Amino acid sequence: MEAEDFAGAAERKAPHGDRGGEAPRTLPREQLIGRLTQLAGVGNIEEAMRCLSEYVGASRFMLARYDLLQEQGLNFIVTSNWPFDLVRKISGVLADRYSRSTELEKCIALLQPSFEDLPPECRVPPGMSQRYCSLLFCVGRVRFALLLLFPDHMILSQERLREAALLAAYGASFVEGRSQRNDRDFELTEREVECLFWIAEGKTSDEIAVILGISRNTINNYITSVMRKTATKTRSEAIAYAVRNNLV
Repeated sequence: MEAEDFAGAAERKAPHGDRGGEAPRTLPREQLIGRLTQLAGVGNIEEAMRCLSEYVGASRFMLARYDLLQEQGLNFIVTSNWPFDLVRKISGVLADRYSRSTELEKCIALLQPSFEDLPPECRVPPGMSQRYCSLLFCVGRVRFALLLLFPDHMILSQERLREAALLAAYGASFVEGRSQRNDRDFELTEREVECLFWIAEGKTSDEIAVILGISRNTINNYITSVMRKTATKTRSEAIAYAVRNNLV
């Protein structure tokens, strides 16, 4: 089944979803934005994502730090109401897909609904589709993925899903903005933070030099300075420090 066939078109009779011929009741867009602002402003990202999932007719949501998928454990999950076993099984699939995607493919995928089938061994809640929707978006330098499960035979709207990705980024930006940083963070220069970001993306010093248009030796000096300021000994430790303190 093609993703476009599954998603349907925005112009169809039930653009927001259909379950037994009855469209889900959702807040009007203006009220939804106000509600998201209120919830995200107090750090209630779980309820904000619940409102968004209802807005597109989804029954289950999972907000993940897409850039942390390859870390050990389930620390990449920000909030979710997916069954735990399903989250544990899908994490490996997501990490593998992330590692195989090029930087260009990751950029192109932003804000574009993507549909994939869950592995056959994954058991979804009764009445749920085996196919899930993934919405990728960025908040600053941080990549997120909002994964949605829908009732089986739901008619979806591509337009509303893209809108949900934008609103998810809007809601998550409030939470990111409220994150507290250690005093050490403010010692890092903009260039040093840029180098940290690209290191976290798996780039070498030579690649970062090309991206930023400066010499390899200068990049290494920036990285050395970062490790000195953050009291870390390796690039991996510096990346872990940056992730813990929301620098990347």
